[in-house]
Amino acid sequence: MPSQQLVSILWLVAIIALFYFLLIRPQQVRQRKHQEMLKALKVDDRVVTVGGIIGTIAKIKEDTVILRVADNVRIEILKQAIAQVLNQAEEGERK
Repeated sequence: MPSQQLVSILWLVAIIALFYFLLIRPQQVRQRKHQEMLKALKVDDRVVTVGGIIGTIAKIKEDTVILRVADNVRIEILKQAIAQVLNQAEEGERK
């Protein structure tokens, strides 16, 4: 019986490790990259929000960003709502 218990425990540990490396760890990496992207934001960066709005950063505040989406049209959004910086994506495609 003790060997069956050991095998059961090893299977449980293996399943937990599998979940960690396939689900939890990749999410942490994506989250870290997103935080780094938000810290690197600067005025005049072209960005896409999670809602699909494309705009240029006009002003950066502590938790929010003012986007210029058209002439004389500015909206204030949370920094967390920025999904992608287009300037960096375009440079990556050129290389």
